[in-house]
Amino acid sequence: MRAQPVSRLTPTTWSGQLRESLNDFAGRSPSRFAIIVFAGLILIFTLLLSLPVSSTSHSVTPLADALFTAVSVICVTGLSTVDMATHWSGFGHVIIYLGVQIGGIGVLTLASILGMIISRRLGLRAKLMAASDSNPLRIHSGPVAEGQAVRLGEIGSLLLTVAMSAVVIEGAVAVLLFPRILAHGVPLGEAITNSFYFSAMAFTNTGFAPDAAGLTPYATDYWFLTVLAIGVFLGAIGFPVIYALAKNLRHRKRRWSVHVKMTLLMFVILIIAGAIMYYILERDNGKTFGALSPGDAAFQSFFLSVMTRSGGFSTFDIGQLHNSSLLVSDMLMFIGGGSASTAGGIKVTTLAVLFLAAFAEARGVETMDAFSRRIPHDVLRLAVSVVLWGATTVAVSTILLLNFSKQSLDHVLFDVISAFATCGLSSGLTQNLSDPGVYVLAATMFMGRVGTVTLAAALAQSQRKQLFQRPEERPIVG
Repeated sequence: MRAQPVSRLTPTTWSGQLRESLNDFAGRSPSRFAIIVFAGLILIFTLLLSLPVSSTSHSVTPLADALFTAVSVICVTGLSTVDMATHWSGFGHVIIYLGVQIGGIGVLTLASILGMIISRRLGLRAKLMAASDSNPLRIHSGPVAEGQAVRLGEIGSLLLTVAMSAVVIEGAVAVLLFPRILAHGVPLGEAITNSFYFSAMAFTNTGFAPDAAGLTPYATDYWFLTVLAIGVFLGAIGFPVIYALAKNLRHRKRRWSVHVKMTLLMFVILIIAGAIMYYILERDNGKTFGALSPGDAAFQSFFLSVMTRSGGFSTFDIGQLHNSSLLVSDMLMFIGGGSASTAGGIKVTTLAVLFLAAFAEARGVETMDAFSRRIPHDVLRLAVSVVLWGATTVAVSTILLLNFSKQSLDHVLFDVISAFATCGLSSGLTQNLSDPGVYVLAATMFMGRVGTVTLAAALAQSQRKQLFQRPEERPIVG
């Protein structure tokens, strides 16, 4: 007896049909869905921040400033064209606080969490959406031959970890920051709000400060700065790594995946290397670390190295760094943080894969190996694509801003890379840009936040089997 095909019920109401169409579109192309949702959120937050109630002067914020702030908030960048502490009212700061939470968690992950809360379960399509948010290779047609940091069957647990880690880590950071803020003479109510504001901006790697003084009052408070750096680090390593670490605490014999090991190792190497470089390059700079004791200079170098992961906080004027230190910062910001994290950049695992490919080529072997595991070549292709996308974005934006601003290359390049990597550190260029420059930098932030992930996802989705091969010919390289 021939089995009858199962008919799919078509919703009869317009709202049901709209919901079904959105679900189909999101399932077919999560990357395009992410771009549309990000753009929609930016539009909504631009309108909200343009309202008179959002500013302390109760006047309409100019479109360029409102749009730039909305992009910076949703893309958790931290750059601004206005004084964030004095321009926005209490209502405006609430909007900004909510925006960085949405942008930091990730649109697809947040959509999956809301869907799970509403339906009390997580379907396969929602799992695939959330999985593609944590690893674009999962959109590849067919099975992905790799040891995942988070397997498809564990996506529900990952989403719970994302929600819980955001609440628990931000809450813990706020509790640890509160007594230090109170000790600096801040009133009780303001100290409570400032502690949660700082914790959110640290974990989401945004870098906004709640008052005009920024981190200046806490520049020598090493407890405050250490807690802030820990919050930035936990946000930047990525939710899959946090999930793996949480599982390891419950099951100590469980092995870490290559992704977890590679992320943590690269983080440690880059933070230490950056701190050493800053210490060496800035010891003779009286405007930064030159006037500090060796111990203080070492701590400030370490703090700055962590902030270039995408944190965006600074205890001094970044524009006073030597050009050599600005270039080191450019490289660290361009690399950024971990995949599926609140940080930006091309990601530390992307850099690791490129180094593995270079080492394999130097040894004359065909395979890339890490931690006794083989890295497939499609991962290398995606890594190369992400780097080229990032370099092209930075180059085009730098050329445009050099033309609009007529400023020096070192400061323009620094702010462009900070925008692309959603870092938030600034040499002072951003607040003085004309409207065309503001729009260019806003587009750079948008492409930096959604561009690398969606590009990787689109490439992975577009891969298909080819039933023939063309004749081989080798061009001269190098």
